[in-house]
Amino acid sequence: MPELHLTGVAIAGRPGLVDILVRGARIAAITPVPATVAGSSGPQADVVLPGLVDLHTHLRQPGGEEAETIDSGTRAAAAGGFTDLFAMANTSPVTDSVDRVERVRAWARTAAARVHPVAAATIGLAGRDLVDVDRLADAGVTVFSDDGRCVDDAALVLSLLRAMARRGGVFAQHAQSHSIVRDGVVNARVAGDLGVPGWPGEGEQAVIGRDLALAAATGGRLHVCHVSTAGAVELVRAARRAGLPVTAEVTPHHLVLTDTDAVRQGPALKVNPPLRTDHDVRAVRAALLDGTIDIVATDHAPHPARTKAGSWQEAAFGLTSLETALAVTAEVCTDGTSVDWAAVARVLSTRPAEIGQIGGQAGRPVEAGGPATFCVVRRSPWRVDPADRVSRSANTPFAGREFQHRVVLTVLDGRITHDSRGDRARPCPA
Repeated sequence: MPELHLTGVAIAGRPGLVDILVRGARIAAITPVPATVAGSSGPQADVVLPGLVDLHTHLRQPGGEEAETIDSGTRAAAAGGFTDLFAMANTSPVTDSVDRVERVRAWARTAAARVHPVAAATIGLAGRDLVDVDRLADAGVTVFSDDGRCVDDAALVLSLLRAMARRGGVFAQHAQSHSIVRDGVVNARVAGDLGVPGWPGEGEQAVIGRDLALAAATGGRLHVCHVSTAGAVELVRAARRAGLPVTAEVTPHHLVLTDTDAVRQGPALKVNPPLRTDHDVRAVRAALLDGTIDIVATDHAPHPARTKAGSWQEAAFGLTSLETALAVTAEVCTDGTSVDWAAVARVLSTRPAEIGQIGGQAGRPVEAGGPATFCVVRRSPWRVDPADRVSRSANTPFAGREFQHRVVLTVLDGRITHDSRGDRARPCPA
């Protein structure tokens, strides 16, 4: 039975240093390191977190393999510390039936991360007819979403949330009112300077407010994708205080980048929803830290270079995030001197696993007898180089940015899926 030894590491949320022995698919033992030995290396020790869980990934397969495949996307995920991904349904063809869900699962059987298919909310993402929620739920689907498009029809959302209440699933909404946003491509505040249509924050808030009222009426679970505005934060905060069945996510790029960055860097930073103001960034960061926003989700949206080129109106929406999400989150969850690794584990592992209803296999504490599914993070300053990536696509919003922490090892049920502790990363074993 293969063994893996980690010596003198810290476990997120646990004091002191430990040695960890992995035997097969389980953690065989965790042994405390004596304080006299730990004292000299504690502040610089590697940190072990439960395997990260992304509730919002675009893997592009089938139909978009030029940008990403399940193989390349899960390897990129492993390089970022992720062991579980929820794959969005906006592929070609759309994942809107049991057969198509099973096909994604079949492709992912030997992947470097577990893939949990998200089913479309409406057939073909067309926003007209609901998918067969009962059959999909019977097949194990827990999350339904037309992400990339908003389910803008209130009657459809009402029916969908009733179905969620009945079956226990989650509706993940891309909040974007077409009548308000129309052809907007950047935050409305800067649109005039760029001479392009604006994407106002009210287009997000109008849908969230309506959907919260429908969640209150039905008891169906609503998950708000990629919250980007201070107004949206306040709507979610009020709903949480009222005890409504709502959860929310924020992306790494909305935590640290603004519309000023978008103006400076151009269509390379075109994303949906767009980057907002510094005030909005401060609001979503505070909401993540106080628990109003539950999780960080990558919205990893790979594109070939040719589709990100051109004008603001021609370039594709979307940014890649799997390989940098941990670094961004660690930067946000710090008081300037130390990282709150328990908070990082909560927003990148425990809570997304709970929301996606895979807590039995993911997001579990790192403990003796538990599954050997974790990642190891090292304090090691590094600069993002789009050429040094695992994803097929290079459209990272963080090119040239320096971060302080990086994943150096990812283990899934005892199998090493990423290892860069030495000079070169070792590939996932066949």
